Amino acid sequence: MKPKVTLSAAMTLDGKIATKTGSSEISGSEDLSRVHKLRKGMDAIMVGINTVLADDPRLTVHKISSKPEDNPIRVVVDSKARTPLNYRIINSEAPTIIAVSTEAPTGRVKSLESVENVEVMICGDNQVDLECLLEKLSEKGIKTLMLEGGSTLNYSMFKSDLVSEVKLCIAPMIAGGDQAKSLVDGDGVDYMKDAFRLKFKKSYTLGDDLIVEYDVI
Repeated sequence: MKPKVTLSAAMTLDGKIATKTGSSEISGSEDLSRVHKLRKGMDAIMVGINTVLADDPRLTVHKISSKPEDNPIRVVVDSKARTPLNYRIINSEAPTIIAVSTEAPTGRVKSLESVENVEVMICGDNQVDLECLLEKLSEKGIKTLMLEGGSTLNYSMFKSDLVSEVKLCIAPMIAGGDQAKSLVDGDGVDYMKDAFRLKFKKSYTLGDDLIVEYDVI
């Protein structure tokens, strides 16, 4: 058994989730409230280390009325244990799981383990084995997981057949740029027949944004 994974993201009309400089202010205020309501209903929320280093996110429920217990468990895919000890992802607002590989430096792992609300999970050799990680999360009672990853982690999750549904905010803007980050990057598929298939569920407008939801086939 593995958690049900919901990929949640905001992107421009041309599919960008950040500019080449890392700027990612895409969602309107109404969408931010929607996303935090989603977070509130999740057991856990997951990002990759690149998102942590770029944004220093809290990954808590704070754009809507909430209590500390509404915060989901935070999960960071961090193969080499690079999560800085002074970053908000490991503050006292919520528990945090750092997933590392066996190649993570021992000293870095021990430093992270010394933080009171942090648990380190070892999954995989050269990099984090995502299937192993989700199985371990399931064993901890995590049934729903919100994926707010960057383009690389999003692709890896799709490639491992671990995404159950997609909920996107499409903002009325175009960023362009061949160095800008798309919703899903990675190696990609060679042929369109191998593309990850989705089944449309619903769409609606929210302020100036368009929200679309799909199941992954």
